[in-house]
Amino acid sequence: MPAYFGPFLTGYILFLAFALGASLGSFLACAAGRRGRGEDPWRGRSHCEHCGRVLGARDLVPVVSWLVLRGRCRSCGAKIGAACLGMECLCGGVFLSIVWRFGLTARTAALLVLAAALCYLSLVDLQTMELPGAPMLLGAAAWAVGLLGERSPGARLVQGIAGAALLGGGVLAVSLIADKVMGRETMGGGDIKLLALLGLYTGPAAGLMLVILACVIGLVLAFATGTGRGREFPFGPSIALAAWPTLLFSQQVLEWYLGLF
Repeated sequence: MPAYFGPFLTGYILFLAFALGASLGSFLACAAGRRGRGEDPWRGRSHCEHCGRVLGARDLVPVVSWLVLRGRCRSCGAKIGAACLGMECLCGGVFLSIVWRFGLTARTAALLVLAAALCYLSLVDLQTMELPGAPMLLGAAAWAVGLLGERSPGARLVQGIAGAALLGGGVLAVSLIADKVMGRETMGGGDIKLLALLGLYTGPAAGLMLVILACVIGLVLAFATGTGRGREFPFGPSIALAAWPTLLFSQQVLEWYLGLF
């Protein structure tokens, strides 16, 4: 964050960023859960899945409500999984880190939209093994609008298109070869589209860093959960997790690496 904001205002802005992210995390977790159950994700009020009671305002305060109620429904006492709390904290932390890193800029606004899309896509992929296209289109639109606030929009445009072509096209080519060798589909089309979307934001060099990091995270998650051994494994969450540090720190990492030579 720019130093001219001062410590108090900086802290207040970061608090608002966390609160916004946590609120969106709660909403997106609810929407993804409904989609996973075959319901309309965007209609109907939030309610307890066990007793059906419509939740009030005091039940929907991000993080605080879960902690005060000790992870249980106020009405029937049914247990509310910690996954919702985790998503609220994670999404809030992502929003806070983006605002802290890039300040109040057009790029920040675009990255916040992308972060919300990645959170929703990850949750849906975990439940349905699918990556819907609408959130990706929203992320691409946010990137295009964000170019208007860049100092060199033309250069960023070329860099973004090159990144999307490299990540999307390169991974597609590798997956087609792997499909031929292994005799089965090795990567879903949604994963390739997601990588192409992130290539718009990272460009070619940081995009390669993202792919490597996503593969490492995917292997760790597959090993930790005992999945992926001959079965389908949702790769979207690994890509989304890799995108977070890549978007925040890829420039510093690349400068350090190039400084070695």
